[in-house]
Amino acid sequence: MKARELKEMSEAELRQKEKEITEELFNLKFQHATGQLENTERLPQVRKDLARVKTLLRQKTLDQAKAR
Repeated sequence: MKARELKEMSEAELRQKEKEITEELFNLKFQHATGQLENTERLPQVRKDLARVKTLLRQKTLDQAKAR
């Protein structure tokens, strides 16, 4: 997922996306542990997506704090 797409999302949408990505990461880790994961390159991609979402959430939180 592109950072540009994420920046356009609201905070609620980002929180929902964070939840979805976390669930996907759990499933990928589980598949990897059981030897069922075919595309192992997906794990780092999902980790990076999660980091992007968390970074943007943190930035939005800080921007709201500054606005007060």
